[in-house]
Amino acid sequence: MASSIYPLLMFVLLFAMLGLGIPIAFSLATVAIVFAVPLWGLGSLNLLVSASWGAMNNFVVVAIPLFIYMAYILQKTNVVEELYDTIFKWSGGLRGGLAIATVVVGAILGAVSGVVAAGVIGLGLIGLPQMLRRGYDRKMAIGCVLGGGTLGQLIPPSTNMVIYGCVTGVSIGGLFAGGLSAGVFLATLYIGYVLIRALFKPSFAPSLPIDERATWKEKFVSLRTVVFPALLILMVLGTILNGIATPTEAAAFGAAGALLIGLAKRKLTWQIVYSSCYETLLVSSMVGWTMIGASAFGAVFSGLGGNTMVANIALNMPGGPAAVFAIFSAFIFFLGMFLEPGAIIFLAAPIMAPIIARLGFDPLWFGLVFNVLLQCGYLSPPFGMSLFYLHGCAPKGTDIVEIYRAAIPFLLLQIVCVASIFFFPEIVLWLPRHVLGG
Repeated sequence: MASSIYPLLMFVLLFAMLGLGIPIAFSLATVAIVFAVPLWGLGSLNLLVSASWGAMNNFVVVAIPLFIYMAYILQKTNVVEELYDTIFKWSGGLRGGLAIATVVVGAILGAVSGVVAAGVIGLGLIGLPQMLRRGYDRKMAIGCVLGGGTLGQLIPPSTNMVIYGCVTGVSIGGLFAGGLSAGVFLATLYIGYVLIRALFKPSFAPSLPIDERATWKEKFVSLRTVVFPALLILMVLGTILNGIATPTEAAAFGAAGALLIGLAKRKLTWQIVYSSCYETLLVSSMVGWTMIGASAFGAVFSGLGGNTMVANIALNMPGGPAAVFAIFSAFIFFLGMFLEPGAIIFLAAPIMAPIIARLGFDPLWFGLVFNVLLQCGYLSPPFGMSLFYLHGCAPKGTDIVEIYRAAIPFLLLQIVCVASIFFFPEIVLWLPRHVLGG
């Protein structure tokens, strides 16, 4: 009985350290060492080193810095601004057209970068000021930037899906295919919300005056700015879904393609190349240290019987598999309020994924639900990452409380998406089955 309390104490100490402001990577590693050494002696450090090496010695992990680098290059060569201008020309005549353009561009950015920060910041700098200038409701405008920019969590190539696949062994190609379905479904929910609100209250999201709308000639000419991003999407996703390349190889194609786009547009400079490399190193290092800390934590947690304890509780829970799914979902949602998504994957996925499989759920389906719930975490107060990304680039006078309130309707739409996927799994499974078979 005494030993069964240790896994629970590990989580108590972990949250205590996080509450003190200690970074998640070092909190995880410290908790692992604090429990392993007194219980098993100094020899247990070999277990921690072995677990860390096993996590890092994974070829697929190389895709993470490559996708991040691709995102930074595209952001710094003004691809976001040009995409927004094009979609704006085509949708400006609709009520809520600018908001629709924001969501659509967010989806496209997700498909060419896979990094949420790039989407939220890009749309916050370009789309939000235009919507506010055109008289859009402030909360709706802010919410569209948050929701649209965060679609990069789902629409591949998503770096968090790569991490999830590395941690759980679920097919990354399957996650990418299902993530595309989920992302399009969620974007449709956002657009539907905007159209319905604008239908009943035109001043909520007014259309452009007739004399300010683009001509048909201007619309078709603007489509040339979509060519390069479309080719990049085909290069990355097409090679993965058709089995031509692994995710890591496709990430290399994507990074090289982003550089070629910058050269073709004559906007690539050595300063952009250097700053993108430096910022990629910073983000990738954070991911790497978190992976090491989480691997050490997971090894000790499992060694103390934590995985077995959680599995026994879940398999004997009243209400059956549906109750377990609901509790797991609530726990992921709760973690999303305080932790960044990568840390949640490392912490929760190794424990939950095997249990979900034993309960008869499709591992790929649960991986997709897991990633939708991670997207909820980006918008969940008080520490949702997208909330602070936008706060850092929003127009002067936009306070964090206003951003919190603006996020609520889009957070509710994300919850609707999770419920829809639970009751109608084919929403996310039809494309993986069609493309990958099985």
